[in-house]
Amino acid sequence: MEIEYRKVMDLTQMRQGKTGTVKEIRGGHGVIRKLHIMGVRPGKKITKISSQFLRGPQTISVDNMQLAVGFGIAKKILIETDE
Repeated sequence: MEIEYRKVMDLTQMRQGKTGTVKEIRGGHGVIRKLHIMGVRPGKKITKISSQFLRGPQTISVDNMQLAVGFGIAKKILIETDE
């Protein structure tokens, strides 16, 4: 029997080039609404493209679109990695 291990982390901890699934968004109504409009919602597959040094924006790919998310909001997005 093969056991598959997955790790949950916030978007800022995810490594560049890695893919995962949004598990939860920990934020108020405004943050959740903004992310939903951008296409970031629980169950969506995302890929982390890049991050800026020292708490800068995080660039992700969702549905073949690249988006930049501020560091504070990125900390509220929990991702289950595919590794």
